[in-house]
Amino acid sequence: MRYEKEDDQVLVGQYLAGDETAFEVLLRRHKGRVYGYIKMMVKDGQLAEDIFQDVFVKAVLTMKRGSYNEEGKFLPWIMRIAHNLVIDTFRKNKRYPTIDGGPDFDIFNIIKDDNRLIDEELVIGQIHSDVKKLIEFLPKEQRDVLILRHYNDMSFKEIAEDTNVSINTALGRMRYALINLRKLIEEHNVVLTQ
Repeated sequence: MRYEKEDDQVLVGQYLAGDETAFEVLLRRHKGRVYGYIKMMVKDGQLAEDIFQDVFVKAVLTMKRGSYNEEGKFLPWIMRIAHNLVIDTFRKNKRYPTIDGGPDFDIFNIIKDDNRLIDEELVIGQIHSDVKKLIEFLPKEQRDVLILRHYNDMSFKEIAEDTNVSINTALGRMRYALINLRKLIEEHNVVLTQ
């Protein structure tokens, strides 16, 4: 295809100029990473598919309104949309698990008298939630690198390419993100152990 070698910024510009094909290339290029992140977060293929569709609909609407201004950093922008929609979905659904065991289902086959395990899961979930909230206080460049590395499993080489910086800059931003995150954890008295 004629646009496959173009970088994201050029494709966004061509799409904004009215070329729908440019957006198709962006979608194909980033589909795996965006969908993978969503599925990892929601752990439900159908729900991940729905959120994935919403991500790109929101991206299209934002771009058509003329509100896209991420200076060529399309992937971090689209990942932020995905992250926000996942969070919105969790809030809206309160994400309580349901079980359908069929006609021979017996609740006593799955109930365990292991409150400690449930307590541990709640504590770990709260720790993850607290840390995610603190990440939002990091400077944007540090926050982006940390999210791309730890939540999207990107290599520093991929991060450098996607954010248009050198690998050393990406590494430096990660280092400062971790230093600043530790400070935030101490300031907010977040306990990271059970």
